[in-house]
Amino acid sequence: MEQSRTSRSLLGHQTATLSLLFTAGLVNFLDRSSLSVANTTIRAEMHFSATQMGLLLSIFSLAYGLTQLPLVGLLDRVGSRWMMGTALTVWSAAQVLTGFVHSLQMFLLLRILLGIGEAPFYPAGIRSIREWFSHRSRGRATSALNISSTLGLALAPPLLTILMLHVGWRRMFILLGASGLAVAILWVTLHRERSATEYRVDEGPPPTVLPWGLLLRQRSMWGMMLGFGGVNYTNWLYIAWLPGYLQTARHLSLERSGWAAAVPFLMASGGVLCSGFLADRLARKEEDLMRIHRTFAVIGLSLSAASTLVVAHTPSTTVAIAAIASALFFMQFAGTSGWGVAQAASPATLVGGVSALQNFGSFMIASAAPLVTGWLLDRTHSFTLALTVCAAITLAGALCYATLVRNRLSATLP
Repeated sequence: MEQSRTSRSLLGHQTATLSLLFTAGLVNFLDRSSLSVANTTIRAEMHFSATQMGLLLSIFSLAYGLTQLPLVGLLDRVGSRWMMGTALTVWSAAQVLTGFVHSLQMFLLLRILLGIGEAPFYPAGIRSIREWFSHRSRGRATSALNISSTLGLALAPPLLTILMLHVGWRRMFILLGASGLAVAILWVTLHRERSATEYRVDEGPPPTVLPWGLLLRQRSMWGMMLGFGGVNYTNWLYIAWLPGYLQTARHLSLERSGWAAAVPFLMASGGVLCSGFLADRLARKEEDLMRIHRTFAVIGLSLSAASTLVVAHTPSTTVAIAAIASALFFMQFAGTSGWGVAQAASPATLVGGVSALQNFGSFMIASAAPLVTGWLLDRTHSFTLALTVCAAITLAGALCYATLVRNRLSATLP
């Protein structure tokens, strides 16, 4: 009877945690996409060049990446409940204030604040999943976390375009920020940390604080940071520039580009689901989850790179949109397994730090994507070279997973 009550309690907390993470993820990626959707409108109103817009998009990801480093120790010390609650509040406040900007300098400051606020989302989410889910169900739980991002990205172009056309881009930012503040209240009210007595023996103890320098001494950690850089460079290029690409390179109207941009991100959701469910199915047959996820990451990144090359060189708009959908499907297939590698390679005492450090390394690469793309666009008046560079970086990520990520991470130095 007591065991049954405990099982129901565990299921209830798993459901609450995953539901809250999914909702926060939707808000996160609607916020993250808002500047991209409003790209051409803001550029016209505030007289920004493509390079300046690229700087606004890149400064967010740079702040996001740099903030991962203090999270390596801070997240495990503070816990995911208060870290996520604070993060939601900070990034939502930045969104609200963006509705009132009138200069590039203020815009840059608020984009930095948005990046700092959004930084804990994935590390805290992965830590929560590691706390509440067994190793045989984490693939699907991680997919649920990841699919919130792809659904948010799919909803963003049509939803935010309609919102922007009705209330303007400034009120759009204010409404998005207000919704995030509501989710912050729900998270702090309903979520809790898992206590030491609730861990089974095979799950290990609750995470403890460890120095990030320990992780950087291990080759697999570098492979995960660099490999995930291939995932996030591709992801951030399309998040930042897909609506603008469709409008300027493919000559679609603002309304049509909103709907056309939704299709590739819906396909990306399929990549998330395929990765998670295939990984869990294979996990029932073999215990080497690290090998499963590493293989998925290599395959996904390689096929994503090939798809982006097609986007760069096809004259057909239909083929280009189909190839973008393919690139994002395989990128998310790889990205979901990238988080799977982080969990499988880490003992429980390291998972928070590993997730944050992986994000840090990857965003030191990914933060260049919007700025490099805008700079190349100003000089070549074409997306061809920027997309070719993206494909090369994606393929390099696959090679890093294949050659560097071999051994599990250790909680102590040899």
